[in-house]
Amino acid sequence: MGITPGPAIDDAMKQLWVRFSPQMQARVSTLEAAAAALTAGALTDELREQASSEAHKLAGVLGTFGLHEGTELAREAEHAYKEDPGSARNTADHLTAIAARLRTLIAARK
Repeated sequence: MGITPGPAIDDAMKQLWVRFSPQMQARVSTLEAAAAALTAGALTDELREQASSEAHKLAGVLGTFGLHEGTELAREAEHAYKEDPGSARNTADHLTAIAARLRTLIAARK
């Protein structure tokens, strides 16, 4: 049995979402850029590291806002960029799909 947050908490979370949503969108843009660079065979170490860092930050914040699927997807992207993007299980198409799903989840949250 959990505790249900009151209206004040809900309002505060909505305000935080509005405040930080642009930053989350920008982080997803970095993941999209990294996936596009990987597709083009032009992913630099700098962009790979930036994508891993941005995915890590997304993983941390999305769960706070109840987007647990987003947390899992962001963790998957973080590990893929830390390991070897472009390996058999971390394809550019897969990383592109993760970024697209994250964008959809963030846009759908009110």
